[in-house]
Amino acid sequence: MWRRRGGTFAALAAFFTVAIMFFGIGGASALAVPTAPTDVKGKTFAIATDTTFAPFEFRDGSGELVGIDMDLLRAIATEQGFQVDIKSLGFDAALQAVQSNQVAGVIAGMSITDERKKVFDFSEPYFDSGVQMAVAKNNEDIKTYKDLKGKTVVAKRGSEGETFANSIKDEYGFTVKALADSATMYDDVKAGNSVAVFDDYPVLAYGVSQDNGLKIVTAKEQGSSYGFAVNKGQNQDLLKAFDAGLANLKANGEYQKILDKYLAKAEVQEQGGFFQLVKDSFPALMKGLWLTMVATVLSLAIALVLGVVFGFFKVAESRILRGIATTYVAIFRGTPLLVQAFFFYFGLPQMTGQPLDVLTAGVITLSLNAGAYMTEIVRGGIQSVDAGQLEASRSLGLGYVTSMRRVVVPQAIKIMTPSFINQFVITLKDTSLLAVIGFAELTYQGQQIYATNFRTGETLLIVAALYFIVITALTQLSNLVDRKFNK
Repeated sequence: MWRRRGGTFAALAAFFTVAIMFFGIGGASALAVPTAPTDVKGKTFAIATDTTFAPFEFRDGSGELVGIDMDLLRAIATEQGFQVDIKSLGFDAALQAVQSNQVAGVIAGMSITDERKKVFDFSEPYFDSGVQMAVAKNNEDIKTYKDLKGKTVVAKRGSEGETFANSIKDEYGFTVKALADSATMYDDVKAGNSVAVFDDYPVLAYGVSQDNGLKIVTAKEQGSSYGFAVNKGQNQDLLKAFDAGLANLKANGEYQKILDKYLAKAEVQEQGGFFQLVKDSFPALMKGLWLTMVATVLSLAIALVLGVVFGFFKVAESRILRGIATTYVAIFRGTPLLVQAFFFYFGLPQMTGQPLDVLTAGVITLSLNAGAYMTEIVRGGIQSVDAGQLEASRSLGLGYVTSMRRVVVPQAIKIMTPSFINQFVITLKDTSLLAVIGFAELTYQGQQIYATNFRTGETLLIVAALYFIVITALTQLSNLVDRKFNK
C-alpha cells in the first residue's frame, strides 16, 4: 500500500542471498541459508504496527494481535533468534514512533515508495499488493470507474488506494475523500456519504468475508510492495535479520502457509446478534476500562497537586510566582490535548533521546492538562471567599499562611468541590484521546473490535454505554462525598 528496497547494499544482499540458495558456496551440495547477524540474537526489539488493518494486523476474539504481518514477524524473530515487543499504535503514530526512536522498526502493510526511502530503510518486499474498488452490496449503479463521474469516493489516508484513486480522478471526474481506517471507510459507503471505496485487495476481500456490507466490482490494479522498515541508517542488523529470516521462510514453505492462512477464499461469515457481540467484546472492553480508570486516577492525583500548588501561586503576593503559574496555565489551556499527547510521546523522546512508554506519556499529558484547569479552579475558589475574611483574621494577629489555612481555604474547598468533580469527569473522558498514541483504553479497544467485525455502530454504542455507566456511578459517589464532608 502507498501507505504502506533499500539502496545498493540491499540489492547486493538480495543477489548474494539468491546465489547462496540456488548455487551454493564453494561447491556445497546442500542449500545454504542466510543467517542472522550475531548482534540481534537474544535481543528484544520494540516493533510498531497499525491497529486496524485486517488481515495484516488485527485482534482475534481473544484480543491477541494476529494477521499476516504479525505471524510473519514472529516467525522471523523465532527463526533468527531475537524477540519482538509489538506496539499497536495506528499507522501514522507507528511511523512517528520509528522516527522518534520509540521503537526499532515498523511492519504495518507499509508500501515501499521513493518518498519513504528518504526517511526509512526498507527490507526486501514481503508482499505484493494491489487496489480494488468496492461499493455497497445493494448498489447496482456503480460497476466501473466511468460510473463515478460527479460522485465522491473514499480511500484510506496515506494509502495506496488513495494514491490510485487520485491518479484517475481527473480522467473519470470524481472526488476523493480520505479517512483514517478501513472500518470507517466502509461505513461511509454504506451510509451513502461516498459511493465507492478504494482499498488494498486483501483488506477488501477480508472485509467482504466478514460481511462488511460491500461487494468488489473491479479487477485488481497492480500496486506497490510492502516492506519492513527501520529509521534511516539505524538498526541495520535488525533489517538484515528480517531479510535473512524472510528468505528462509520462503525457502521452507512457512511463508506461503502464513499467506494461505489469511488469504484463502472464505465464505461470508454470519455474525451473531447484539448480545452475542456484547459477550464476545466484554473481556477486551473490561481490559480497556481498567486502563482508563488507572490513567484517570493517576492523572487526577498528580493534577490535584499541580492545581493546588499553581493555584496558590496565582494568588500569591509574589509577581514571579504569579507569572510562573500564569505561563503554565496559558500553555496547557491554550494547546489541544492531542498535540500535547503527540509531543510527550513522540516529540520529547526525539528531542531528549529518552523514550517514554505509552502509559507514562499519557499520564503526563492528562496530568499537566487537567492541572492547568484545576489551577484556575483553586484560584477561583480562593478569590470567591470574601476578602474581608482574610483581613479580619490578619487583624486578629494571624499570619498570612495561618489565615489562609484556617479561614480562607476551608471555605474555598466547599466552593471548589463541584468543579473538581466536573474536572474528574472531563479527564476520564479525555483518556479516549490517548487512543491515537496506542494507549489501550476503552475507546481503543472498541476500535480494535469493530476493525475486525465491521459492526461500528453497535460497538460504539456499547463503548458509550460503559462510559455513561462508569461516569454516572462515579459522579454519584463524588456527590455523596461532597455532601458528607461539606455540610
